[in-house]
Amino acid sequence: MEEWFTSYRIPLGAWMRNFVDFINAYAAGFFNLISDVFGFLIDGLIDILLWVPPLALIAAIAALAWFMQRSWVLVTGTLLSLLLVLNLGYWEATVETLALVMWATFLCMAVGVPLGIAAAHRPWLFTVLRPILDLMQTIPTFVYLIPTLILFGLGVVPGLISTVIFAIPAPIRLTQLGISSVPKQLLEAGQAFGATRSQLLWKVELPHALPTIMAGLTQCIMLSLSMVVIAALVGADGLGKPVVRALNTVDIGRGFEAGLAIVVLAIILDRVARQPNRGKGGS
Repeated sequence: MEEWFTSYRIPLGAWMRNFVDFINAYAAGFFNLISDVFGFLIDGLIDILLWVPPLALIAAIAALAWFMQRSWVLVTGTLLSLLLVLNLGYWEATVETLALVMWATFLCMAVGVPLGIAAAHRPWLFTVLRPILDLMQTIPTFVYLIPTLILFGLGVVPGLISTVIFAIPAPIRLTQLGISSVPKQLLEAGQAFGATRSQLLWKVELPHALPTIMAGLTQCIMLSLSMVVIAALVGADGLGKPVVRALNTVDIGRGFEAGLAIVVLAIILDRVARQPNRGKGGS
């Protein structure tokens, strides 16, 4: 019985391979256009960041940290951490990683927040999205790295697309959660004052859900940084490359230094992007 059952194997792998081959054959121009556009945007941002002298960019990031959080502890930690990265010789790789994370986070939030809002207002849409989001979060990243590599070619773009696929469920889920958790009393009060649906969204729902949405932003940043090493396997520049090289050569020192630079960047972005706490201005 078992042999009979396994002899009629469902060819899911063959179907997926044929699907990828089909869209690669008939939509190669479209994917090449996307690859060229995103490659140009990422390379342009890297060129701009590298054009700025490192010490000036470090000072600008520290000033942004102060503007966002009003914390001298954060500013001091940002300065010392980035100066350490510069001293170790990983500044250019850090800038390349920063550009990749910034674009990935921007795309995730630009798509994820509207989808989360729509899913909160339409429960049937969230029911449809939920298994898709579960699949995107749980499937091994190397699995969808293969079709993105085939469709977009070697370079930073397949790394960007794979990062977006991996990270976008977080802003979608947390935005949906934040909008859905708005108390009905607030909505009824807004409706009683004659607010339209768009006014309810912008003046009631989004302000109430902002902490949850910001949590989705920080989660997106962390998930994007966790893809840095995997993106390097398909040609993406940044801090993932020295980690991969250290792994190939069993170089503990280089691996530790590059990993430390990733940790430093992750902590700085997380602390700067999180919901500010104005009540502890001097901390």
